[in-house]
Amino acid sequence: MQCQHKDFLSDFKVWDQISHAKKWLLFPHNIGKRLSIDETSLSNGELYTILTNKSGKGRKGTIVAMVAGTKADAVIAVIEKYLLNSEI
Repeated sequence: MQCQHKDFLSDFKVWDQISHAKKWLLFPHNIGKRLSIDETSLSNGELYTILTNKSGKGRKGTIVAMVAGTKADAVIAVIEKYLLNSEI
């Protein structure tokens, strides 16, 4: 069922972030006044840095950015894409 959903029932193939989704995701509409940053391991020891909107309280609309790895330069580069309004 998972393959069918991705291939036929969703807009996955025309998703605007598909080209870079393995490296980073950015949801600029979720940015708020109070943000938090944390790192987590989702599977197989892969580390991710997650920027969240504290007003979302863990519900839908909470994730602002998710970046593979924990290097500050990579996280800053993704956030700058929003701030400079380029390549989102």
